[in-house]
Amino acid sequence: MVNLLVVLLGVSLITFSLMHLAPGDPAEIMLRADGVQPTREAVEALRQSLGLDAPLHIQYVEWLGRVLRLDLGLSLTTGKPVAQELLSRLPATAWLALCAVVFAALLSLPLGIAAALFQASWWDRISKLISLASVSVPAYWLGLLLLFYGAVRLKMFPVAGMDSPVSVVLPALTLGFGIAGVYIRLIRTGMLEVLERPYVRAARARGLREGAVIAGHALRNALLPSITLLGMQIGALLGGAVIVETLFAWPGIGKFAVEAIYAKDYVVIQGYVLLTALIVVLTNRAVDGFYKLLDPRMK
Repeated sequence: MVNLLVVLLGVSLITFSLMHLAPGDPAEIMLRADGVQPTREAVEALRQSLGLDAPLHIQYVEWLGRVLRLDLGLSLTTGKPVAQELLSRLPATAWLALCAVVFAALLSLPLGIAAALFQASWWDRISKLISLASVSVPAYWLGLLLLFYGAVRLKMFPVAGMDSPVSVVLPALTLGFGIAGVYIRLIRTGMLEVLERPYVRAARARGLREGAVIAGHALRNALLPSITLLGMQIGALLGGAVIVETLFAWPGIGKFAVEAIYAKDYVVIQGYVLLTALIVVLTNRAVDGFYKLLDPRMK
């Protein structure tokens, strides 16, 4: 619990400092967005009403005090509570991340297992090729390619938005393919290591079918590093979702954060980074607990 608070405090301090060191005046940007001529008097009046004229450390302490009361402030562009704006968009991002993880698992599990069982075969070469493409192809390029063929040419999927159940297919494929390559190689390496363990040889000596040996003894232990990496990649999933959500106009927190960056809505950006850090820390704690369930030795 102490580590959680220290991490969140550090993230809040760094984010708050960087947002206020960035060029541009939020008050001037807000006035221009409202169609008002940003005169010196108007900018100063708005800065005073927003509390931007106070020293930086005073602003941080006041903001941190509101955060401890679960108040992330009001968005400078929409005028609505930041917590409400983020929480209303979080389910869309969570659904996208879940579908991406499912796709990555469906792709990496069979390829990783086959590459380990049939070394130097076509399965192994195909898994290496897909892994290389996964880590090399940029998400925005793959997304544009899927949009062109899946939505424009074949007209099988919507171009953008979240209007139908199949709207998640293209963004989930884009996001999931980017992380699948790492898991293919990790599962292959884990399976090769586990298949040489004495308990696997003992299971085969007892006459168990090969499928039962692979699924019941080898795979369970080979997946432990992958589960650990998944917890660490939650932040990467949310970060990658920023590009994917913007490309596919997906109404999640990533797209909302990009819009806030363009508008220099530092209140939203601070809340977004803090929420992302909280999700990453809590997910890692949950993965640690799940890891202990799979591997009793960790207890």
